[in-house]
Amino acid sequence: MLQQLLEVTIFGEGLETVYYVVNGILIALMALVAVAAIILVLLQPANSQGIDALGGSSETFYGKNKGRSIESKLKLWTIICVAVLAVLSVIFFILQIPGIWA
Repeated sequence: MLQQLLEVTIFGEGLETVYYVVNGILIALMALVAVAAIILVLLQPANSQGIDALGGSSETFYGKNKGRSIESKLKLWTIICVAVLAVLSVIFFILQIPGIWA
């Protein structure tokens, strides 16, 4: 009796394998995107000037724009990584709903 209950699965054998492969791929992708987002956030400069504002540091116009363009690219890629992570998380959650693979 227990043997028969263990053999009966919600999914067919092929769908069960696909389910586990898709879950594994999604988890791996989420881990990679999360690490990329963490690295991008750590590479961004701090927004506050802190003690530098007291010294009156002078910077050329070209230097300011160069920093802003790099900073804006880092922010853009951070937003893209977080959006991809959110989409992958929603897809992963939807796949966990019981009966969706039946």
